[in-house]
Amino acid sequence: MSEKPKKPQKLKARLPRGLEDRDPAAIKAARQMVEKIRAVYELYGFEPVETPAMEYTDALGKFLPDQDRPNEGVFSFQDDDEQWISLRYDLTAPLARYVAENFDTLPKPYRSYRAGYVFRNEKPGPGRFRQFMQFDADTVGSATPAADAEICMMAADTMEALGIARGSYVVKVNNRKVLDGVRDALGIADDGQWLTVMRAIDKLDRLGLDGVRQLLGAGRKDESGDFTKGAGLKEDDIALVVSAIEQNKDTPIDPRLSASAIGQQGRDELDQISKLVKAAGYGEDRIKIDPSVVRGLEYYTGPVYEVELLLDTKDEKGRPVRFGSVGGGGRYDGLVSRFRGEPVPATGFSIGVSRLQAALTLLGKLDTRPEFGPVVVTVFDRDRVADYQKMVATLRGAGIRAELYLGNPKNMGNQLKYADRRNAPCVIIQGSDEKARGEVQIKDLIEGAKAAAAIASNQEWRESRPAQFSCSEADLVARVQEVLARHDVSWG
Repeated sequence: MSEKPKKPQKLKARLPRGLEDRDPAAIKAARQMVEKIRAVYELYGFEPVETPAMEYTDALGKFLPDQDRPNEGVFSFQDDDEQWISLRYDLTAPLARYVAENFDTLPKPYRSYRAGYVFRNEKPGPGRFRQFMQFDADTVGSATPAADAEICMMAADTMEALGIARGSYVVKVNNRKVLDGVRDALGIADDGQWLTVMRAIDKLDRLGLDGVRQLLGAGRKDESGDFTKGAGLKEDDIALVVSAIEQNKDTPIDPRLSASAIGQQGRDELDQISKLVKAAGYGEDRIKIDPSVVRGLEYYTGPVYEVELLLDTKDEKGRPVRFGSVGGGGRYDGLVSRFRGEPVPATGFSIGVSRLQAALTLLGKLDTRPEFGPVVVTVFDRDRVADYQKMVATLRGAGIRAELYLGNPKNMGNQLKYADRRNAPCVIIQGSDEKARGEVQIKDLIEGAKAAAAIASNQEWRESRPAQFSCSEADLVARVQEVLARHDVSWG
């Protein structure tokens, strides 16, 4: 007796962790947001450029701890020539490659902007994705602090163009040279220990000075009891770091910090940026010097900036959250130089579009309502599909989104349900009687939904047929346009 053939196993539909699908409402909101950012960048004279989502792995530089199999941090593979290729980790390293490759033909300084997805081969978690969108603007070929000041002003203007009120955001500015001066003063040679110091400074906003002091010293135990080992600095060294990140006009500079030439150069550059933004009318409520700003990427060589949203809100579970950083950047004078063998100054700024979109959605600054679908032309008589298709073409010719119902036309109720699910503003119906009279029926689904809420019985509904009217075929476009105008329907 032969065995029955095994039933083929059904493939399970599942989305990989750290990725997300986006529906039309989310796509529309992102598109509107990106266009506002683009308008500000172009106002400042930046022009678009696109680079591929993949680069040779060695072009990405410092994100590659394992040169033999560089798959940590980035997604990498070998092509048929056994060359390592990686999905881009950010939009800056590809720009550096592009500028180096086209150096002789590009105007310098070269101002450009780019928007696109970047990819991180990291453990996903809340708010951490493997793919997300960034929008960058960079100036390559200018060493003046005026270029950094301009990036900061543009970041502030972008926030306000997106509807974030003054006082609800701040662009914070520091300089990596100031931090290098701190390292000189401390005499720290070990990169691992210095990284621990930098991470401690970076937590100032979240943990306060006491928490930072603990992380600079032996370590800190959090509320759950977990212990984080500290940098192991002595008390006087901890005091030096605290004085550096707290520094203001009334605080004297520690003599050990004053002795560092690189640190003083960083402070001078910050003074210049501060004077430039103030002269342009940007007060400390919009752009301010903040010695605690660290920024994570290793390639920054001078001023660094971070845009922080100051508003508190609640997440989807009702818990209070602080938005924190939604973008940042800095000066990276060594990145293009890797390809050129000569100094090429550069500075830039990146907005985390996906992160900022989530923040603006929680703030109610983005329209996340489903976009209206097309006008649906229904099929009343199967043998007259050509007539209905002609109506669709007429509507499209007038710039009206329209589609012919392409499902089974047997049941008119199903066609109307389909139009509802498509969020159609209205449907077009023409039976044989209407055709004989040269008329069509227009059913205003928006008005109909309002009327339906006020009608008590099915009988009353059938007798009143709210929001449905006849017009001549010649008036179809004009009458549909009236319906769209009445409800302020627009697309895009």
